[in-house]
Amino acid sequence: MVEDGSPALRELMAILAPHTGGAYIVGLTGAPGVGKSTSTSALVTDYRARGKRIGVLAVDPSSPFSGGALLGDRVRMQEHATDPEVYIRSMASRGHLGGLSAATPQALRVLDAAGCEVILVETVGVGQSEIEVASAADTSVVLLAPGMGDGIQAAKAGILEIGDVFVVNKADRDGADATARELNHMLALGERREAGDWRPPIVKTVASRGEGVGEVVEALEKHRAWLAETGKLAVRRRARAAAEIEAIAFAVLRSRFGSLHGDSRIAVLADRVVSGALDPFAAADELLESVE
Repeated sequence: MVEDGSPALRELMAILAPHTGGAYIVGLTGAPGVGKSTSTSALVTDYRARGKRIGVLAVDPSSPFSGGALLGDRVRMQEHATDPEVYIRSMASRGHLGGLSAATPQALRVLDAAGCEVILVETVGVGQSEIEVASAADTSVVLLAPGMGDGIQAAKAGILEIGDVFVVNKADRDGADATARELNHMLALGERREAGDWRPPIVKTVASRGEGVGEVVEALEKHRAWLAETGKLAVRRRARAAAEIEAIAFAVLRSRFGSLHGDSRIAVLADRVVSGALDPFAAADELLESVE
């Protein structure tokens, strides 16, 4: 219902609203090949050992030609397929930029209301443009791996700013220590923190063997506690709700304007702009007034 934009979605969200707000949402992002799906699976294993009920939203890129998606993230999470306390959902981005799917906020609400204590959101993995996950999550994890040029990627705008926890995965490879050092240097260069501010930790892991994953979970729990103590958790969730409201409002406006394609009102306004009788801004104002 969420992904298809069902007409019953409004009623569903109204019913679920009183049951939301209890889940801790963790976003995982990073370039392709750093081991996001393997790390997500390893985090599920660790959290399940702690008795937590887990939800996973794994967003896969959609083909710009067919609109389809492989939805292959679940292949790496087969060990959890029969666990009734783990729900894994692959979602197609359907052309939505920012690393997530447009349906992600409502999907998170469904998993939250269903009693998932921790929800892991794995992004598409297309590079440094994927900063939208920061606004969808309570804590953002940025994954890197040695030998992939990620040290340089990490310096680019957006990635350093969104990371609450940095993970250097595949740490059994040569260059892992150098990647961690370079990342630490980059973080220090961009540091404008005051006393009491959160300093993102850097954790080295070998997710395929489960090494270091417990340290990642400990770092996540520390950040969660810091958010709660400082009041930042409420601030982030308020911003998330505001972004969701804005997105829904824009979607409604887009649907209204979509029905105007080929409308005679636009043709008349266009003629007046071409003749110089009206400027395009005034024409847009008139169109907005007629739509309202």
